[in-house]
Amino acid sequence: MGGEEDEEPATKRMKVSSEELKGLSNGSSFIGPVSGSSSDLMARPLASEGDKVVVGSKGVIKREEFVRLIANALYTLGYKNSGAHLEEESGIPLHSSVVNLFMQQILDGNWDESVSTLCNIGLLDESVVKSASFLILEQKFFELLDEEKVMDALNTLRTEIAPLCINKSRVRELSSCIVAPSKCIKVGFPGKDTVRSKSRSKLLVELQKLLPPTVMIPESRLEHLVEQALLLQRDACIFHNSLDKEMSLYTDHLCGRDQIPSRTSQILQGHSDEVWFLQFSHNGNYLASSSNDRSAIIWEVDVNGGVSLKHRLCGHQKPVCSASWSPDDHELLTCGLEEVVRRWDVSSGECLHVYEKAGIGLVSCGWFPDGKCVFSGFNDKSICMWQLDGRELECWKGQRTLRISDLEITNDGKQIISICRETAILLLDREANTERLIEEDQTITSFSLSRDNRFLLVNLLDQEIHLWDIDGDLKLVAKYKGHKRTRFLIRSCFGGLSQAFIASGSEDSQVYIWYRESGELIEALPGHSGAVNCVSWNPVNPHMLASASDDHTIRIWGLNELTMKRKDTRTNGIHHCNGGN
Repeated sequence: MGGEEDEEPATKRMKVSSEELKGLSNGSSFIGPVSGSSSDLMARPLASEGDKVVVGSKGVIKREEFVRLIANALYTLGYKNSGAHLEEESGIPLHSSVVNLFMQQILDGNWDESVSTLCNIGLLDESVVKSASFLILEQKFFELLDEEKVMDALNTLRTEIAPLCINKSRVRELSSCIVAPSKCIKVGFPGKDTVRSKSRSKLLVELQKLLPPTVMIPESRLEHLVEQALLLQRDACIFHNSLDKEMSLYTDHLCGRDQIPSRTSQILQGHSDEVWFLQFSHNGNYLASSSNDRSAIIWEVDVNGGVSLKHRLCGHQKPVCSASWSPDDHELLTCGLEEVVRRWDVSSGECLHVYEKAGIGLVSCGWFPDGKCVFSGFNDKSICMWQLDGRELECWKGQRTLRISDLEITNDGKQIISICRETAILLLDREANTERLIEEDQTITSFSLSRDNRFLLVNLLDQEIHLWDIDGDLKLVAKYKGHKRTRFLIRSCFGGLSQAFIASGSEDSQVYIWYRESGELIEALPGHSGAVNCVSWNPVNPHMLASASDDHTIRIWGLNELTMKRKDTRTNGIHHCNGGN
């Protein structure tokens, strides 16, 4: 037993060419005795194990099924002789002799015999027999056409396939191949003798899906069960947050808290007043922050996770309340509080355009998914879409946004999301011109859209964060509690591997982290000396989290196991940009 081929077992096995087997997903798992009772051909099992009907400590695994799955896996891995020895020693055949004969007839192209054998397998469901017969006869039909035996193919269609009285639309497609043989490729048959063996092996795979698993074991069934067990363990692990974490079959999977960014690796002191907002770029290479000091900063993340100041963006006359990265991360929007929106070049730090309306203040900003247009919310409760050069394209007036409001647009560009009144979020479909509302009992302070656009994270006045499923019918699916919010605007975010975590700022100067699926609070990170207004999780590095505070600082959080390479706050690379006054 092992990776190398064993000597041939005493039991004679059917001979099938290696070329025919290449296309089979389960290798030679169909090989077996040609005829007679399989039990007569098998050696007697060990007395100590042979009488056990079930295996395992829980008594839920049927021994016969387990052995058959192991044999199937051995054949799939290419250990043909080992699989044959297992069948022989255990006395449990992978397939019955009738099924083995049936599979061999398929590979040999003995279509009439295979249909006859199919009826002898003992299938109780007549519809399954008909569907399997249809697939077999369809293959026969195609191969006859491939051999230019058009009349024989037509006869098969009329006297064998059509009388099954199923899949009439497919019958019409097959009949079109008689008139125009070139259509065979369009309806699924590749033709050519060189690929015929692969086509027959593919037919076996299709029949395997159709027939009951007790007759033909589903493809890679043991591998599927093992993968399922690993994934269930991973999904139940509330600290799972690493792309490089190797999951082993030798032990149950369980991550520790060391997978959660909970140690301050850097303190950034580039702002001179409260830091209100921050957001990592899509590629994770930059971090944008905005402040009550009327500036925004672009920070650069190096390959080791170190963060340094790249550009200080000056020009706003009022506090900068938010920022938004372009889809390609080459440009950045910053929004002054009821002032203007500025568009910046990330590489140079130059202000490229100022978006404004006379007498109306802008309160939010965002990008259209193609990066060719920008959106902004106004304090007159309207939302406008602009071309990059400042020309207004569309405007939605009415109760569309509040004085202080987040603004998001889905990746397909169809839905604009904004807070339309104190207790409601508007989902506006631009194309269908329809509206949906998320309505809460408490005042909404902010929201965040998940990367896959399926979920919305809503911060409420009553110190709760709600998770809404917005894919289809609107549904509240989770609540997160524990953080403090009484006076200020506090923002939360999705983050970590597969966005499996929720992080939030808090007025008690801590950063809170919950496991998204269960709502369990797993971390409360101290360090700041003022309210934490906003958090952002690096979308590329699940071990990197940033928080912005009223203490004028930004904290970068990493894993406890990492050694801090730089103890002093970075002050190099400061660059004052020409954003205006």
